[in-house]
Amino acid sequence: MLQPYACLPDASRGRLFPESISTFRTPFQRDRDRIIHSSAFRRLKHKTQVFVEHEGDYYRTRLTHTIEVAQVARTIASALGLNTDLAEAVALAHDLGHPPFGHTGEDALALLMEPYGGFDHNAQALRIVTKLERHYAGFDGLNLTWETLEGIAKHNGPVEPPWNYALAEVNALWDLELGTNASAEAQVAAVADDCAYNHHDLHDGLRAGLFTEDDLCELPIIGECFEQVDRMHPGIDPMRRRHEALRRVFGVMVEDVIAVAQNRLTGLCPQTVDDIRAMEGPIIRFSKPVYQNLKAIKLFLFQRMYRAPSVVVERQRVTKMVNALFPLFLEQPDLLPQDWQADVATAKAKGNEGKTELARVVLDYVAGMTDRFAIQEYHRLVDPEA
Repeated sequence: MLQPYACLPDASRGRLFPESISTFRTPFQRDRDRIIHSSAFRRLKHKTQVFVEHEGDYYRTRLTHTIEVAQVARTIASALGLNTDLAEAVALAHDLGHPPFGHTGEDALALLMEPYGGFDHNAQALRIVTKLERHYAGFDGLNLTWETLEGIAKHNGPVEPPWNYALAEVNALWDLELGTNASAEAQVAAVADDCAYNHHDLHDGLRAGLFTEDDLCELPIIGECFEQVDRMHPGIDPMRRRHEALRRVFGVMVEDVIAVAQNRLTGLCPQTVDDIRAMEGPIIRFSKPVYQNLKAIKLFLFQRMYRAPSVVVERQRVTKMVNALFPLFLEQPDLLPQDWQADVATAKAKGNEGKTELARVVLDYVAGMTDRFAIQEYHRLVDPEA
């Protein structure tokens, strides 16, 4: 049973290109399936989360992270009487626009693209699902429903102008009401993202030896979870102790989000999804105490993991690769594969005005690379000895 403020598939605003209704799937289930079967989704397998893809099979990739986010999103959405299929679809699509090498690659491309309209991975995800996936006979992109596109665009909250060009282009085709909140389902996907990466980055940082369990026991929430495990399972195997404690951390986050949302929804009594969109701020969020505790955990992870000396060295190495590949392809676009040459020709035909469009074609290509392929191309085209 869905709540009245959930997104109902029968009330969807539809697709940009009308299609017949699926016999066995709702519109949001169909969106989810199209995302899973997209080329961009498959490439997440070899895109990094924090560690570069080749550094170890244990560490999360964008794909494993995305699957974890989708699982959490379904759990929260189900508990709140929301549409689990829409929450899952937004969760599965939320990282499609990430370039190789995680936030390091994004930072590098953002600087390189400053003269050409900038780069934002959320906007790039929209560009992928509306333009760059070219498999269907009747349209470019995946032709997702308005609600899924809205969720990809606004799951982190309203987007104020000036908008990234990729977002502006999609919004010009179909008004996503960027100044309002997203649906509760999209908000669930955003919070599920926070829960997932806070949890698995602790796992991965421990695995990499960047900090220890004793370090984590000094942090809020985590220390209490380790104490619970030690009290209930004294002398437990160290790896089981770690897993038991960190799964409790996961549970604290998810249970807090559900409890806060239930209380706020009961108090505010929204009757439609548009009531959710019109609210001041998100309806799905952490409580203030848990939010403050998570800020302390995130600061710890930033200092001890994201900016650890070994990670910084790798950041510098892969930034050098992106900074070499992008201008190389911009100056020699004939190096792009044959199936990209039609876009290159279209941009070139516009003369000087086409320089920006050509840069955006190159960005689409480079941003779509996996870590593995970007490293291979750098070795092939720039420095075989690197």
